[in-house]
Amino acid sequence: MTTTPRTFRIAAIPADGVGKEVVAAGRAVLDALAADSHGAFAFDWQEFPWGCEFYERTGKMIDDDGLEQLKDFDAIYFGAVGWPTVPDHVSLWGLRLKICQSFDQWANVRPVHFLPGVQSPLRKADDTELDWVVVRENSEGEYAGLGGRNLSGRGPGGEVAVQSALFTEVGCERVMRFAFDLARTRAHRKVSSVTKSNAQQYGMVLWDDVFKRVALDYPDVETESVLVDAMSAKFVLKPEELSVVVASNLNADILSDLGSALAGSLGLAASANLNPERRFPSMFEPVHGSAPDIAGQGLANPIGAVGSAALMLDHFGLPDHAARLHKAIEATTGAGILTRDVGGTASTEEVTKALIDALNT
Repeated sequence: MTTTPRTFRIAAIPADGVGKEVVAAGRAVLDALAADSHGAFAFDWQEFPWGCEFYERTGKMIDDDGLEQLKDFDAIYFGAVGWPTVPDHVSLWGLRLKICQSFDQWANVRPVHFLPGVQSPLRKADDTELDWVVVRENSEGEYAGLGGRNLSGRGPGGEVAVQSALFTEVGCERVMRFAFDLARTRAHRKVSSVTKSNAQQYGMVLWDDVFKRVALDYPDVETESVLVDAMSAKFVLKPEELSVVVASNLNADILSDLGSALAGSLGLAASANLNPERRFPSMFEPVHGSAPDIAGQGLANPIGAVGSAALMLDHFGLPDHAARLHKAIEATTGAGILTRDVGGTASTEEVTKALIDALNT
């Protein structure tokens, strides 16, 4: 008896710069994995041309009905957004944040992995097992988009800008529970909450209050609450104490980039923008930007995009296949097949080929 493979419909949005190269690499690796799955699953890809080039042609970052086109896919595989000819706030809000907020992708998961063969700037990484994950509140906080600019009529130098951070009990609680549930799956059951309640006496005090309340439901999980400036130091000085770090939109954005840099390069960093209730598709993307300085030269690191693909497989309930991708990544970097950003000379194509070859060993 033959079984029909489960086919996952994936919307690919390479967008800008090296996003095009790493999405193509990730697709090649995923298709190779599916071909070797003995009929367990397959991918049905549809690519969308949205991004800064689309904006320059149409004045829009995405089709007017773009969200309607995306809503029935199983997942979104995203590259990177941004180009020098389009203001960054236009490109980011017009595409990536539009998708994240409209689809309530409120949990952003960013693992920090230290890979074999990749030299970390941390001396401690040479002889200490380091592995943690940043859970970022992805729907409100400092990136809620509330505020405005006004009073420009006063003349030069008279304009006023207000940018408001939004914290709700619902938003805080759901991402904290997500972090605690994740911590229960890890060897070190610990959640570190990042705050700045000594200076931000309303939103971050609410954050702290909700964290204390939620923690009561997880007596088996160790907790700590750390000011964001102290946490940035802890990432460098005592990273072995970290397991799951939960933080607001801005704080987690900054800290997760720091974690990726400590692991060797932002080119290695994977992420998942999750709608855990699965009312909408989730989106998977590497953390790095569009890198206009190296775009189109075959120098981009595809590891972050492939790691994001592994997170997508986990989301689909295929943890064994996600593990195969992780092993392929470790085999590739461990063999010294590295792109320029991590001290190697390999091209995007050469790393992609090595990843595919490693799937079969």
